[in-house]
Parts: sequence; C-alpha cells; structure tokens
Amino acid sequence: MGKKAPVLDAQGHRKFSMRDNIAYAMGDFGCNMSFALKGTLIIFWTQFMGMDSMLYAGLLLLVQIWDAINDPLIGSIIDADKRKYKRNKFLAYIFAGSIGLVVAGALCFVPLPNASAMAKNIIFVAGYVIWDAFYTVANVPYGSLLGLISDDAGDRASLSAFRSVGSLVGNMVPMVILPFIIYDENQNIVGQKVFLAALIMGILGFFAFQFMIRNTEIRVDTEVKAGEEREKFNVIKAMGNFVKNRPAVGATVAAMGMFIGMQGSTAAVTVLFQSYFKAVELSGIVSAFAMIPIVLFTPLARKMVVKYGKKELATVGSLASVIAGVMLVVMPITPDMKGVVIYILCQLIFALGMGIYSTVSWGMMGDAIDYNEWKFGTREEGTVYAMHSFFRKLAQGAGPSLVLVIMVFLGYVEENQGSQTMEVATNMRYLVAALYLVAAIFMFVGLGLIYNLNKKTTQKMSEELAERRAA
Repeated sequence: MGKKAPVLDAQGHRKFSMRDNIAYAMGDFGCNMSFALKGTLIIFWTQFMGMDSMLYAGLLLLVQIWDAINDPLIGSIIDADKRKYKRNKFLAYIFAGSIGLVVAGALCFVPLPNASAMAKNIIFVAGYVIWDAFYTVANVPYGSLLGLISDDAGDRASLSAFRSVGSLVGNMVPMVILPFIIYDENQNIVGQKVFLAALIMGILGFFAFQFMIRNTEIRVDTEVKAGEEREKFNVIKAMGNFVKNRPAVGATVAAMGMFIGMQGSTAAVTVLFQSYFKAVELSGIVSAFAMIPIVLFTPLARKMVVKYGKKELATVGSLASVIAGVMLVVMPITPDMKGVVIYILCQLIFALGMGIYSTVSWGMMGDAIDYNEWKFGTREEGTVYAMHSFFRKLAQGAGPSLVLVIMVFLGYVEENQGSQTMEVATNMRYLVAALYLVAAIFMFVGLGLIYNLNKKTTQKMSEELAERRAA
C-alpha cells in the first residue's frame, strides 16, 4: 500500500496542520536545551569557580554587548544572502547552528575551579563567545521563520503558542530536574555535574532541531523571481526602518522588561531558595508550578486571538503581571512553607499574565515583520528579528550584571555559597519582588502603549499585503 499523499493548499504547499505546530515548537525546545542553563552561569562562576562577583558582572556585560551586536550582524548577513538553497536559506542556517550547539553550551561550564584567575577569565569569555556564535546562527533565522510558514493570522497564533510550549518544555524539564542533580546536601553547586548536563542537553537540542528542519513547510514566497529586480540590501536603512517600526519597538520594550526582570532575578531567586527558604531543590518545582497558566492558556490561544486580537490579549496579560508584582512586594512572604505557598500563588498570577503574552509574542513579531513590508516596502525578516534580539540580548546582559552589583551592595558574598546571612536572604526576597514588578511594568508600556497593531489594523495590513503580493 503506497504512502498517503499530503493534503495541499491552493498554492501547492502542504496544508497547514498540527505537524507545523509541533515542528516549530521543537525548534524552540532545541534553542532552550542550549539556553536553559544560562541562568546557572552566575551561580556556577561566582560560587563554584570562585570568580569575584563584580568582575563577573563586568565580564558578563562585556560578552552580552558582543552577543547583542552579533544578532543584527547575523540577521543582515541572512537578509543579504541571495544564494539559492535546496529548501530555504533560514533552514540552512539553523542546521549549521545546531551542529555547533551540540558542544558549545558545555564550553560555558568547563569545571576548573583551581585554574588561575586569568585562565578563568579567558575560559569564560571564550566559551561564551563560541556558544553565542552558534546560538545566534540558529536562533535568529528560527525567529524569522514564523512569518514564512504561514501568513494566516490564526496559523501564526498557533505557531506562536506552540513556540511557547516548546520553550516551556525546554525550560521546565531542566528547571525541575537540575536542582536535584547539580547541588549537594549543603545547597552548594557541583560544577562537574553542570558540565555533563550541558553536554546532554546539547545533544537533545540537536535532534530537536533536525526534527523541526525536516517537518517545516515554507508557504510565504519571498524569493526573487527570474527577471525581477530587488533593491540592494542596505543594513543601515534596514536598522533605521526597525526604529520606525512601532510594533517591533513595542514588542522589544516588552521583551527587554521581561528579560531585565526575569533573567536578572535568576541569581537572586537561587539565593532566595538557598538561604531564605533553605530549600534550593524546591526552586525548580516552584518555577514549574508557575508554568501551569501557560499550559492552560496555550490550547485557547488561537481562538482567543481570532476573537480578541494579539495586542488586546497581551495587554490584559501584562496588567495581571503588574498586579502580581505588587503582591510579591507587599504580601507577608515569610521564610517558611507558608511563605513558599504565598510566593507560589503570586507566581501563578504573574505567570498567567506572562503566559498570555508569551503565547502570542512571536506572532506579534511576525506581524511586526509584515508591518515593515507594509510601511517600507521591504520584508527584512532577518534584520527586524535580529534587532529585536539585539535589544533582548542587551537586557539579558545588563539585567544579571546590574542585579549582581545590587546583590553585592545588599550584602551577597559568593564565598558563603548557600549560607548567606538572614539579613542578606531577606534583601533577596524584596529584590526578587521588585524585579518582577519592574518586568511587568515594562511589558505593559511596550504592549499597551507602544505596540499599535490591534486586531482591526492587523486585519487591514494583511488584506493590503495580500493584494500587493497578488499583483
């Protein structure tokens, strides 16, 4: 009996289906197999490797600035690449990046605590730069791909929601399991176990990327036809278009706030559970509880986006997160199980808002790429997404670096590892709350006040673009 033929759409492409959603989700799962351990960097390098916290903050900011610059460089290279690929240039770049990521993540966690101070500095910077190069080559085209899989608003909502699922699983599995593995009975991190975990996660990520590449169908045609002329790519003009692209700027402000608060709070949260609640192994489980609202909202995302619109849903979600941030600051979160329960309840409300935003966030960026074409006549997928990623990366670097400086100012001592004083632990409790509140406020400003593609405008944009492409 022959193989069943796939159902095709009017353009001859395989019809959009759950296969596309799962494939796209596996892409972010692959990214997060490499990215999930990034939050462990501070604890690994300041507690296990013994690097001075202020020095680490400086080096982290240095490599993150390079990390941020690297994204628009890669994005502009992809946009300027006019070579013909067997399937699609974005998939070709993702394949190349996925190969390097097999081992690149582990290079950030080479366990040599007795090495000289200069050797540690070199190992950290070199390992991070190599990892970042491969991660960018895979992640920038992956983010740009959403707008090419389908131009249907419902399909994009599904892809964005399933990307969030891939990210969720890619983050949650290590988040829950690793605290039980990489810490000893004294709440101290064990570097050799982190290195081994990074290697295993790199291999899992590679296979996830291969699944995505083999099951992705490109339906939006952006190739130059024979005899057709296209304006020569101008990276400066493309970056200028990004600054004038209000939806892209709004989505970027929201993402920057999220990363300044969420990524910045990672080390403080670890110390909170090490020395305030004295149960670091619970940190992953508590974080996993906070993912429940995302899981519950994801199946509803497509219908709700079609009914209400992405901007409208994301704005409501950001308001829920603001309320939860205020609760984290004012509620009596005590250093016992009662305090843990209150902390979890606040996290659930915060995550509800975050979940609504995250499930539509990538769809919003897909619309921002379309906005670029609508307003300026050029798609520039790679550059728009890369500039978005550039500012996200700046936030990812500035957040942890700034927070680590604040932690030191509040009394954090890396040599004490999991045994900070109660005064320091209490400071971490309020620092974490403040960071979550700041993140939520940034999200509301970006989504509610700057991002201007509401449901009606998005529909108008899609219709006009469809008419242009048909012509």
